[in-house]
Amino acid sequence: MNWQGKTVGYALTGSHCTLEEVMPQIQRFVDAGARVIPIVSNTIMTTDTRFGKSADWQQQLKDITGNNIISTIVDAEPLGPSKLLDVMVIAPCTGNTTSKLANAMTESPVLMAAKAQMRNLRPLVLAISTNDGLGLNAMNIAKLLITKNIYFVPFGQDAPGAKPNSLVARMDLIMEACESALDGKQLQPMIIERFQY
Repeated sequence: MNWQGKTVGYALTGSHCTLEEVMPQIQRFVDAGARVIPIVSNTIMTTDTRFGKSADWQQQLKDITGNNIISTIVDAEPLGPSKLLDVMVIAPCTGNTTSKLANAMTESPVLMAAKAQMRNLRPLVLAISTNDGLGLNAMNIAKLLITKNIYFVPFGQDAPGAKPNSLVARMDLIMEACESALDGKQLQPMIIERFQY
């Protein structure tokens, strides 16, 4: 697919252990010629963890995309009327975000941006990373699977022995999942043997 002239909304939520894995995927879009608008949850904006400092992640996002970060609900809301985004991806998409999205809650910049994208009937791609994907969040994933214009980056159990309920997307397939979504299709196979990758 030719990404020249396309605008990607790239949202990050608080699966901090996955951030290092998704940053190169943002670079892939930029290298392909896409304009990337970074969007972050409150957790990404404010929380330092053993996986890195918030300020460092923010700087990396700005350096890669060359754009300011959307970090408030007020800043995310205009994405609806402006119809700015051709495709939006949430990567990583936590169980918390998955649950709230499935139940129409709009209490963070990422969720507001997702709502704006859905309002415009444009593709929203989720790269889940959650310890309870086969637990309490299974019903929310199922809800989103049958929701129009929502697509998934192929996912599977990342540690079936130690964490049997945990599901994580293959982040290296984010661009491919977005390309399929722009064609109105779910990238297949969707359920994969993730722990072997």
